[in-house]
Amino acid sequence: MKHMRKMFAIAGLLILLGACTVAEQVQPEYTLIKNGQILTMNAGFDVVADGCVVVRGARIENVLRTCDGVAYPNAQIIDAKGGIVMPGMINLHNHLSMVAFRGLAESGVVDVHDRLYNYFFPLEKALLNRELIRVSARHAAIEMALGGVTTTTDMYYHEDEVAKSVKQVGLRGVLGETVIGFPVVDAPEIYGGLEYARGFIEAWKDDELITPAVAPHAPYSVSPEILLKSKALADEYNVPIILHMAEMVNERETVAANFPNTTQEKSVVQYLDDIGFLGANVLAAHVIYIDEADMKTLKVRGVGVSHNPKANTKDSSGMAPAWATRVAGVDMGLGTDGPMSSNQLDIINVMNYAARVARIDSGEVSKFEPRELVQMATIGGAKALDMDDKIGSLEPGKLADIIIIETNSPNMQPHYDPYATLAYAAYPSNVVLTMVNGRVVARNGEIRNVDMTQHQAEWTKITDTVAEFAKTLKRRGN
Repeated sequence: MKHMRKMFAIAGLLILLGACTVAEQVQPEYTLIKNGQILTMNAGFDVVADGCVVVRGARIENVLRTCDGVAYPNAQIIDAKGGIVMPGMINLHNHLSMVAFRGLAESGVVDVHDRLYNYFFPLEKALLNRELIRVSARHAAIEMALGGVTTTTDMYYHEDEVAKSVKQVGLRGVLGETVIGFPVVDAPEIYGGLEYARGFIEAWKDDELITPAVAPHAPYSVSPEILLKSKALADEYNVPIILHMAEMVNERETVAANFPNTTQEKSVVQYLDDIGFLGANVLAAHVIYIDEADMKTLKVRGVGVSHNPKANTKDSSGMAPAWATRVAGVDMGLGTDGPMSSNQLDIINVMNYAARVARIDSGEVSKFEPRELVQMATIGGAKALDMDDKIGSLEPGKLADIIIIETNSPNMQPHYDPYATLAYAAYPSNVVLTMVNGRVVARNGEIRNVDMTQHQAEWTKITDTVAEFAKTLKRRGN
């Protein structure tokens, strides 16, 4: 175990030293973001019509109605040019490295089981390795940065490689090492991810951008004993626990079948609560098949929820009762799920889709007003992660995770209500600046911290390999 922790620490140091040579940024003491419509997303949802955000180092020092150049004579000036200045968006659920498989098995499959077992699992078994995971995670992080996502939550294998790439791009990451009940690429023995997670946490627990986490895959794929060991590990290091929860229509029956000591009579949420797993450090993804009693339990235990409507409907998993869950007081944000499930990694598209699905499901157009959608994309996601004291709104003392969305493009006009413009009119391409920890990581469609020529060469090598193997899967399916 000591050898494993040393290996993680050395690998992390090497990647950080290497990343610095790509685009070393000298961070100014002060940065002023001016001439923007500022959506603070604070408790009062204050909007400053033509304000100024004062950033000092990695944090927001103040939000003002005007910029005082005399008070900050040597500050870096960023002109928002009338655009929307707001907190960076939070993608609450992902499997970033799956972006290498995006677009495969989109037709000719019978159902989700067919897609998983005849396409996806063979792809992972044959092709997953550290290089694919690292390069693909970098590619996904680049896409998110360009689309205004400043924090991503992830669960996958070799999560230390994901951490290197997310940090290289400059994003904030809550990254969970997967624990699952069968052999996988980074753990040849079942549940080996638990030991791997300990080493990952030890290596990354003090990083300024990366929050390591434990990710027991799901109640149906992880035994109650290992779920509790995962919880104990997370509690020991005070880190999050991430898992899929109540995603499948027959999940309760599958849990009972896989682990006979459990009971089929209980809901999945009740089962997890009864064994003592639920708590404030748990982030649950999907949460589709729950009732009012389950919602109350999630609220009482302080569990955060990632609502992933595009992935849920694309996979025909079902429509989550997101509106009722939110009304019940459960902390909820938005996620995309992996790039094979929803294909897109931005949260802008998820906002309006969440409202459309809820309104079709309920028949009521009042579900999810635009301001509520923007809230879930920002401070709502931060609350679900228990990080709302650090990110999610533009307030003095919080970390400077800030984006600017221009409002001059035809699709952004007329611009009457910033929340409605964001929720229903904006595209990811309207994001013109992404800042994390006070550092600009993307501006005007360009990534600051990655040599894109080198990345493209590595990425092409990965996708060429995937394409060749995918041809064999297609032949098997014929």
